[in-house]
Amino acid sequence: MTHTWTRYCAATLMIFGLGHCATQQDVAEDDADLTSATALARTLDFAGAVYVDASASDSTVLAAVRKQNQSAFGALREANVGVNSRELKDVDVKGFVKQKVSVVDTAKPTATPVPMLRVAYTYTDTALVPKSMAKKSSLSLGLLSGYYETQKDRILKECTSGDQHAIEFQDSIWYVFNPSLTACKTAILKEQKAVDAERAKLKDPKTQVAKADVGRLYLPVTMKLSGDKTNKGQSWPEYDRLYTGGVAKNKIVIGMVHGLMADWAAGETHDTIDDDGYPMFFEGLREIFNARKGFKLVKTDPPVDLTTFTVGSTTVKNATFDQLIQWQLDGSGWPAGIDTAQQQHDLRVAVANKILKHWLTFEATVQVKIGAGAVHPVTLQLNSYFGAEGDATPHKKAIKNSDVFIYNGHSYIGYGPLDPKNFSAADFPKSYQIMFINGCVSYNYYEKDYLPLKSGGTANLELVTNGLESWVNGSGPAMGRFVGTLINGKQASYLDLLKAAQFTGYGYAWGQDALRVVDGELDNKYAPTKTPIVVAE
Repeated sequence: MTHTWTRYCAATLMIFGLGHCATQQDVAEDDADLTSATALARTLDFAGAVYVDASASDSTVLAAVRKQNQSAFGALREANVGVNSRELKDVDVKGFVKQKVSVVDTAKPTATPVPMLRVAYTYTDTALVPKSMAKKSSLSLGLLSGYYETQKDRILKECTSGDQHAIEFQDSIWYVFNPSLTACKTAILKEQKAVDAERAKLKDPKTQVAKADVGRLYLPVTMKLSGDKTNKGQSWPEYDRLYTGGVAKNKIVIGMVHGLMADWAAGETHDTIDDDGYPMFFEGLREIFNARKGFKLVKTDPPVDLTTFTVGSTTVKNATFDQLIQWQLDGSGWPAGIDTAQQQHDLRVAVANKILKHWLTFEATVQVKIGAGAVHPVTLQLNSYFGAEGDATPHKKAIKNSDVFIYNGHSYIGYGPLDPKNFSAADFPKSYQIMFINGCVSYNYYEKDYLPLKSGGTANLELVTNGLESWVNGSGPAMGRFVGTLINGKQASYLDLLKAAQFTGYGYAWGQDALRVVDGELDNKYAPTKTPIVVAE
């Protein structure tokens, strides 16, 4: 089948609220932090300023700064830079510099100046850049200023691509703000010249501010990139802990939640078999089954018979799950009586209707020897679910009951079912766990806020997330390769796992990914040279 290059970042689209310079010497070795096959970690700094009412409360000031910083999220994302703090909200209020100013309308020299408060600030965060930007020490970008959402039509025209994706997100215009565009640079420069001209008319520039400065839409900024925070060494999952069992003794339990991929923001609706995520679900399973032989379907929840299907007057019996995969992905191996294209379509629909929003449990048994320990059987249990949407129930079930949690689907701009605000420590097992969230910009939405919820923090949790947008096409087999490589018995390093999960998406070169990183692995104690593990069927 063919699939469109659908983005994972579709929102539900409800409206969700809400000058430095550097030289190459600034990019120097620092503490090792993140592991990635395609990204480098940097410290990001930039300076901004907001104007608020002279009597504004601290909470009002903070809200204004966060609103401005939210637009930096889009500016950086469009520049292929990922940032850790959710929509850049974690600004240091201790660094705020407040100054009472008089706002002067230079076109009306006799008018009474308006008192306001100017608040300057510096923002610092961890950023992800592609390896092609290894020598970049700064980026000339911009921020949106004031009540910019009231000028979304202007921003959409001047400072977005203007494509369907931008139009879909116009009510969250900060997400698609792109100051790198030529038209946007022109608009920013034109506005800056007008501001400069008004500033030149001020009698006391130290205490006075031009009205044009306060009312500007665009604020040009230079974003500094410094300090290499990328882990250059090898690290591994805690395989010895996985094979001992976490949520269940002598079991590795893998929970895979696959989302519906229709772009609801664009108004897409269609049958399950036409959803771009549906073949991804099967392609992921095929990769896992190829990597580790012996998986059998042992349970469905709710119970459903996946061996018998009725198409018109024809009843298909004794179907195997391998056949279900073959019908969907290869369009071959059809049973007797299923001869026409319509019958084949109807059979696939019958299969999809039984799979949608059901947990399918597959199991395989391997023999494991850890170090000098005795050989013991370990059950590999794979619980896979297709059809996740905005309800957090399947995600919570999988996270609570899995040693390895994989999500493949929309991010809902971070406000969907995986929003950390939906979770507490009770939603996580206390045992060691790996979480891979393959949605748009999941590094920003989920990574930082999940770690405090996990008992033991990074000692018990590793997170694999994306710094940039990810894509549907190719995601299923990529997630399958990640899981297959994890359980194939060869104890791959995290770098090898990340490489296994690479796939080509729109806008990325072959072998690239959405700046995928691992965090929480640096305190892992396992190494195959110290504790060899032998896995046999």
